[in-house]
Amino acid sequence: MAGTKEIRMKIRSVQNTRKITKAMEMVAASKMKKSQDRMRATRPYVSRALQIAMHVSHASAEYRHPFLEKRASVKRVGVIVITTDKGLCGSLNTNVLRMMLQQYKEWRAAGIEADFCAVGGKGLGFIQRMGGNVVSQAVQIGDRAKLEQLIGPVKVLLDKYIAGEIDEVHAFFTRFFNTMRQDPRHGTLIPIPQEFIGEHGEVIRSAVKEGGWDYIYEPDARAVLDAVMTRYAEALVLQLVAESIASEQSARMVAMKAASDNAENLIDELTLIYNKSRQAAITKEISEIVGGAAAV
Repeated sequence: MAGTKEIRMKIRSVQNTRKITKAMEMVAASKMKKSQDRMRATRPYVSRALQIAMHVSHASAEYRHPFLEKRASVKRVGVIVITTDKGLCGSLNTNVLRMMLQQYKEWRAAGIEADFCAVGGKGLGFIQRMGGNVVSQAVQIGDRAKLEQLIGPVKVLLDKYIAGEIDEVHAFFTRFFNTMRQDPRHGTLIPIPQEFIGEHGEVIRSAVKEGGWDYIYEPDARAVLDAVMTRYAEALVLQLVAESIASEQSARMVAMKAASDNAENLIDELTLIYNKSRQAAITKEISEIVGGAAAV
């Protein structure tokens, strides 16, 4: 059994760790509410933008934007991987990266290559270690994502799609449901998907049938669709990053609370061991004194 001095040092070390995890839990809790409010505030806008894009994709327009055209064959895809810059948030990053890796293996088995856009330092490091082709990256996003931080890296994949270098653009991210639940998700960004998951987990599909009608564009279809489709892609990526940030703060708060509780339990166990060790030492000393007195 370790001596009382070593046990006291262990208790002090765990107490210091508990102070850190408790402070991190409180910081994450304060940031969590703000990040959730920002994420929920933009959900209706992005949901409506998706519905408009799905609606436009069914029109029989003379001008078809490249984002509306589904390629006959898929030989190369663009992949946006959204993770966190920091750790200590449980299995949040592990779950989304495991999903991405599994899909990547399926693509490779089917002869499909992939170009990656990494949003977040953890995802960037993982993709580099697995040998993926990173064509753009956005790290150090902070606690509040800004569109100007994301436009450049994402535009690299969008330009590749328009140029015909890639045939689809996919996104891997973490969707926020509540403080205790954040699920990894995989969705198609381009071409325009024909269904998506709503705010309450429901599947939303386009109710519009193909052809036979069209919009009236002003000044012309090309100018309007180019602007709308670009705004659609920007808004969707920004929303996915906001979902990831809200999930990160919630997961970190839960993880740090669990760490603090475990540290408390460990302190109790070490205190019990310390008391037993101290009592055993006192009993031994008393026995030696009594034995010495009896010998005299």
